[in-house]
Amino acid sequence: MKRLVILLMGLAALLAACGNQNTTIDMSGMQMNMEAMPAHAHSNDAIAHFSVAMDRYVPGEEATITILIQDKWNKPIDNFDLMHEKLMHLIVVSKDLSYFDHLHPEHVGKGQFTVKTKFPTSGYYQLIADFTPQGSGETVQMHWVTINGKAPKMAVLQPDTSLTKEVDGKEVTLAFDHLMAGMGLDMIFTIKDAQTKQPITDLQPYLGSLGHVVAISADAKEYVHVHPNEQKGSGPIAPFTIIFPKSGIYKIWGQFQHQNEVFIMPFTIKVP
Repeated sequence: MKRLVILLMGLAALLAACGNQNTTIDMSGMQMNMEAMPAHAHSNDAIAHFSVAMDRYVPGEEATITILIQDKWNKPIDNFDLMHEKLMHLIVVSKDLSYFDHLHPEHVGKGQFTVKTKFPTSGYYQLIADFTPQGSGETVQMHWVTINGKAPKMAVLQPDTSLTKEVDGKEVTLAFDHLMAGMGLDMIFTIKDAQTKQPITDLQPYLGSLGHVVAISADAKEYVHVHPNEQKGSGPIAPFTIIFPKSGIYKIWGQFQHQNEVFIMPFTIKVP
């Protein structure tokens, strides 16, 4: 069964706290207050409380991310359903979407998950936790983190002029049956060997499926996470169905595995 999670992410997340967790860090002499905003992909009472522990909150420093899942009575939720072989998926993106990572925090009990990572530059990062409390719907919640120092100039997303790219020895082409917001679209990745141009037919399952796709709009208001139509395929075709909630520019990350190595292919498109 396809999974489709659409999360509407308002810019008010930067200003309004809907959770109990704050991250307040001095950034280049200016005090910034980035607050957690619980946001549910499906209606249930689970709330994620994020904590990011670092010594100086500087780029390249090891960070321990802890996520506590509680119910509406502030009691820990400790039973979760597996979703694509993991109890939690954590997406980390920079505010300008130039950085992307997909992590899998460890469940340590009493509703807590933890994972270590490093933020590559100063600036703002969004943590997007995807999990399923047992007996409830799939839930997506997020939290902003600020890394101290002078942030690099933010990249401006521009639609790619070509939807064929090379990465890690793979040539990947992205195609749609058509592009239109608010409706299901066929989205197809075709994967070849970059040198020989031969189709790659031995893709390996990544987290129990042929691949994963995350898409986020340039204005950071829309988040989409989809899984492939065919769970057991091996390439060269990887078909997905996706709905872009609104018109605009989106950055898409396709994740696949070949010869025991996961590779990520980013594309930027404009949806009418």
